[in-house]
Amino acid sequence: MARDTRLPIGGLAKRTGTKVNTIRFYEDIGLLPCAARTASGRRTYGDEDVGRLAFIRNARGLGFSIDEIRSLTALALGPGQDCAEIRAVAARHLLDVDEKLERMARLRAELARIVQLCDGGPVSDCRVIEAIAAGNA
Repeated sequence: MARDTRLPIGGLAKRTGTKVNTIRFYEDIGLLPCAARTASGRRTYGDEDVGRLAFIRNARGLGFSIDEIRSLTALALGPGQDCAEIRAVAARHLLDVDEKLERMARLRAELARIVQLCDGGPVSDCRVIEAIAAGNA
């Protein structure tokens, strides 16, 4: 059986590419369990912590919110359960991403329209500034 390697917080940070302050924050909000402490009070982390932090980082990279990650990690604690609720969390997140993409596409189209208004020249005649100021953006 493999032995659980204990890491100080700096080692966990280096191994996972996470800033120390972020690790502390995740502990403070309960995404990571409170670290074990040495006799001198230093935090130490094991392989399970490395895996959980990697999961959190990957989920954040996919744009999941803290609350969504909290739900996913809580659901993952029951490995024998049906994963329908996990799928539902991911599906809701996908809908949010689709809505954001639609808003970004509209924003992009409007910015492209505004950029086309500019023919150069003095700032006093700038059609981009006029469009933004007038709320035609």
